[in-house]
Amino acid sequence: MRLERLNSDKIKIFLTFDDLQERGLSKDDLWSNLPKVQDLFREMIMEADDELGFQADGPIEVEVFSLPAQGMVIVVSKSLDTDFIDEDDEFIEMQVTLDESDEILYRFNDIEDVISLSAKCEALGETGGSLYFYDNKYYLEFTDLDVSTEWEVFVAVLAEYGHPSTLTHHRLAEYGKCLMPEKALCRLYDTFIRSNN
Repeated sequence: MRLERLNSDKIKIFLTFDDLQERGLSKDDLWSNLPKVQDLFREMIMEADDELGFQADGPIEVEVFSLPAQGMVIVVSKSLDTDFIDEDDEFIEMQVTLDESDEILYRFNDIEDVISLSAKCEALGETGGSLYFYDNKYYLEFTDLDVSTEWEVFVAVLAEYGHPSTLTHHRLAEYGKCLMPEKALCRLYDTFIRSNN
C-alpha cells in the first residue's frame, strides 16, 4: 500500500491486488462486501493518520478506481458537510463511490525500454497504445480497445519493461506531452526496429 497526500483535505492510496489478498479481500469483494470494504477503509484512514497526519474527524468521501491487473487507486477526501458532528472517535461516516477503469498505464524510465517492448508486442500482434512524455518519464496508455491479447498476459509483458502507474489520463493529457496519440507500439516498431533491419 502506498499513501500520497494530494492536499490538506485529500489523499491518494494505491493498493495492489497483492495488498488486497493479504487483507483477505478480492477485487470482487470491493463491489459487493460493504462491511469488509468499510473495515479496509477504516484501516487505511488510520494508517494515513499515522503516516501523513491526515485526520478524518468527520464524514469522508471515498472514490475507488479499479485499474485492470494493477490494483486500486483510492482517493479519500474530507467532506465539506460541516453539519456532521459525532462524539464517537471510532466512527467514520463514509460515502463510497466505486468505479472501474478500462485503462492500463505503464511508466518507463527510458525510451529504449519502450522500443524493446514494441518488438515484443509486435510478436504478439499488439500495435495500439498512446505514448506520453511527462516528468522525464515515458508513459504508454492502453484501453481495452487497444489490446487483443488477454489483459493478464499483456500486463505481464508490460511489467518486463516498465512499472504500473497510478497517474490519470487527465493528468497526462494536461501536463504531459502526447508523442504518439494512437498505434504507438506499431509506430515505434516501424520507426526504430523495422527500418533498421
